Amino acid sequence: MTRVALLGLGEAGRTFAEDLRVAGIRDLSSWDVAFADPDSRASRNAAELGIARAGSAPASVAGADLVVSAVTAGQCLAAAESVLPGLAPGAWFFDLNSSSPGHKQAAAAVVDAAGGRYVEAALMSPIGPQRLASPFLLGGPHAAVFADQAATYGIGDATVVSDDVGRAAATKLCRSVVVKGLESLLTESLLTARRFGVERDVLDSLPNILPPADWEAVAGYFISRSLQHGKRRSEEMEEAAATVAEAGIDPWMSAATVERQRWAAQFPEALEAGSTIGMVDAVLRALDDEETPA
Repeated sequence: MTRVALLGLGEAGRTFAEDLRVAGIRDLSSWDVAFADPDSRASRNAAELGIARAGSAPASVAGADLVVSAVTAGQCLAAAESVLPGLAPGAWFFDLNSSSPGHKQAAAAVVDAAGGRYVEAALMSPIGPQRLASPFLLGGPHAAVFADQAATYGIGDATVVSDDVGRAAATKLCRSVVVKGLESLLTESLLTARRFGVERDVLDSLPNILPPADWEAVAGYFISRSLQHGKRRSEEMEEAAATVAEAGIDPWMSAATVERQRWAAQFPEALEAGSTIGMVDAVLRALDDEETPA
């Protein structure tokens, strides 16, 4: 019987758990540092899905054929190191984390040295809409063999980009500089434009230089992603900044995006407004409330 261990039971970990079961894999174990808090999202996911919560990272991977690492971006190497005492020889280690090429290479080195088979993975879209049918880029010396077996685990769109670890991560994070940067730019632009009463003029001007689109809807989607996932996105952008720095480029734009994404995460209640301008107004009201003396 195939056994899968899930490191990290947030949004991606839960999606894997649900789709692995659809693929016929029932033997699942999990480990998340957030299990220490019974009210954490990870603890709730484990309870709702009926997944065994291991007592430690090594215990969670004992006997596993596949380990899926879906922790926070900055914990890529720490997660890999944490499971080594329990990692079975030849076990797949599927590193889904949005971490820099250098961090992925370091994780690959410790996993392969311990007898595991490290596979670099980069998710190239939000996981929610297509779930495990989302596009994955794979890298590393074991990637091609894993790709041949990916459908066994419910992964339907896996493309091997390189035998070397790092190329998939670089592709993902250079894309993030654009995508998360746009989220931050639109958030900052429309908050300011709304203060001056020129938000409609700004939105109507964008098709002059960008492809025709419903830019109010586009802006609303991007802003909502920052409000909902700003903390996680700021952590990913720290890895993007590290990627830029590894290339010998000063990561000015990536570093600024880190701060704006982290800042946006303070206002999740604004999501309830629904519309683009409604969310902008909700954030502005929250800012005004902060400035008003009690």
